[in-house]
Amino acid sequence: MSAAAPCWLPTGTVYGTLLNFRRKWTLWTPKMSEAPYKAPPKAPVLYVKTANTFAPDGAAVAVPGEVELGATIGLVIGGGIDEDAGRGPRVRGCVLLNDLSLPHASYYRPAIRYRNRDGFLVCGAACVPMPLADVADLVLELRVNGELVQRVDCATLVRDAATLLADVGEFQTLQPGDVLMLGTDCLLDGARPRARAGDRVEISTPGFAPLVHTLVEETP
Repeated sequence: MSAAAPCWLPTGTVYGTLLNFRRKWTLWTPKMSEAPYKAPPKAPVLYVKTANTFAPDGAAVAVPGEVELGATIGLVIGGGIDEDAGRGPRVRGCVLLNDLSLPHASYYRPAIRYRNRDGFLVCGAACVPMPLADVADLVLELRVNGELVQRVDCATLVRDAATLLADVGEFQTLQPGDVLMLGTDCLLDGARPRARAGDRVEISTPGFAPLVHTLVEETP
């Protein structure tokens, strides 16, 4: 019997992107003129998911209570320059991700203690080669215990994959092995889908093996 292929995990830094879906942007627009910022962000708003958060497909993630689910696509950075994408870094492929977080109010300054708990970035089994232009055609389906709770349409990104990559490149250099997440969408009421210990979570889209994992109760 042949050994199972190892599950994919990031080898570099993983960056998340805030406010990159039109629904979320529209809901937050009235707050963007308030203090302390008093204007919409002009550049992508990023945060980092640290290495302790990386969990493989099939993981049982320990949670202290309800968690927010974040079905998204990660762009896996390769080596060299992509001449067809505005001389941005070449993308090796895309991966399904679930960017977990404890519920919290502020999206302007994501707190590490909410987003960067152990196992809070569950990764799809493989990085799938894909032209950046095709990412907009992806629709992610998020299910909890078999029930469809969200559809994430990548055609509704504020910055599509190529634009996000180029705009981030204006202020930082992405290295081979880094991952740039496209962002997470919200539900109609502005909330993110939630789950708790005992739940089974699945994220799927054509062309990718489904990302499946469970949530278990955190032990003291």
